[in-house]
Amino acid sequence: DAAWLAQLAAHGLLRASFVPPEPIRELRDLTRARAIATRDRAREIQRLEKFLESSGIKLSSVVSDLTGVSSRDMLEALINGERNPDVLAGMARGMLRSKIPALVDALTGRFKPHHAFMARLHLDQIDTHTRVIEALTARIEEAMEPFRDAREALATIPGVSRRVAEVIIAETGA
Repeated sequence: DAAWLAQLAAHGLLRASFVPPEPIRELRDLTRARAIATRDRAREIQRLEKFLESSGIKLSSVVSDLTGVSSRDMLEALINGERNPDVLAGMARGMLRSKIPALVDALTGRFKPHHAFMARLHLDQIDTHTRVIEALTARIEEAMEPFRDAREALATIPGVSRRVAEVIIAETGA
């Protein structure tokens, strides 16, 4: 194959590959890094969920977001030594307050100091990924400055959000 390609190139039958301009390449790096960080954060949340379930804590069966405000308060209290499911369920906020009986059942488990240590590690990793995503998003916003009009035009297409528009621009150019 290499010999054939060399012969085609020698006769001028191959076109040069497209290399996007530097601002697009930088934007592409940023959007790809953000996508990876987002996937990593989701994986870490799944690891936390699986680990909690191994200790009998089935919080994710009641709450929609394991990293939401109420869930986070309950997890922090668990890590800090609170084991009473009634007290933990009482930390629910908003619409979650209507699910207190289910929360009491979900928060009854075998959560030990080992589980607290491991849950702390998972939460710290999730927080780190969140900070990375926020930093990348801020940098993407700066890098999008020359392409704002294109992003806004793409975002008018049904099903294309601003974030998707940023990825389209990063991958195809403006």
